[in-house]
Amino acid sequence: MPFMVKTLSLLALLLAFSPSFADTQTPASYSGDFVIKVNYRYLLSKPEGYEADTAKKWPLVIFLHGSGERGTDLEMLKKHGPPKLIAAGQKFPAVIASLQCEPKQIWSPQGVKAVTDHLIQTERIDASRVYLTGLSMGGFGTWETAMEYPDTYAAIAPVCGGAGVRWVMADRIAKLPCWIFHGDKDAAVPVEFSHKMHDALKKIGAPVKLTIYPGVGHDSWTQTYDNPEFWKWLFEQKRGA
Repeated sequence: MPFMVKTLSLLALLLAFSPSFADTQTPASYSGDFVIKVNYRYLLSKPEGYEADTAKKWPLVIFLHGSGERGTDLEMLKKHGPPKLIAAGQKFPAVIASLQCEPKQIWSPQGVKAVTDHLIQTERIDASRVYLTGLSMGGFGTWETAMEYPDTYAAIAPVCGGAGVRWVMADRIAKLPCWIFHGDKDAAVPVEFSHKMHDALKKIGAPVKLTIYPGVGHDSWTQTYDNPEFWKWLFEQKRGA
């Protein structure tokens, strides 16, 4: 099925002790004490058979791009990752939402969660098989979102990203299956970022895998998303299993 273009405008006022989410399209609930304003447009791809079998629920993949694809032109998303593969004709047995971050912004975990919730509510999604992956800036966004909402996703796959000092909070995602990817010659995001998170998760017995590509620079995403074994692993994960 070709891409569908969607826009989700979010204005969330989050009050401590009284979680609420104000939006005319997508009610949701969070805790915190801050205001979040995001305007995420996204490409939505549905699998073959989605319209024919109205009783079936499908996996959902949320994809977060890197800093170079920020903006207002959704065609930019087709440069890398799942939207590139879909545009080239590859089929996936899942609904895939490729979000676009606004210009000069970074990924908001609350915004990513809101889009995830919106899709679960409005599409036929198996809530136990919702996955999050992203590259570069999207890899950072994947870590950040998973740390904030560890019970939402069945698995995460951060590609050439990092989590900063959040490795000290690794126990928050101790039960979340994770496959980390990085190139050992990455000059944009040090490979040590991925090693740090992997080691912290491994130490507490988390279900984590690490793939380091020898001689590869920042583009560790092409061979990751081209790898059938990656997709096989991803779709095998199920929350609560």
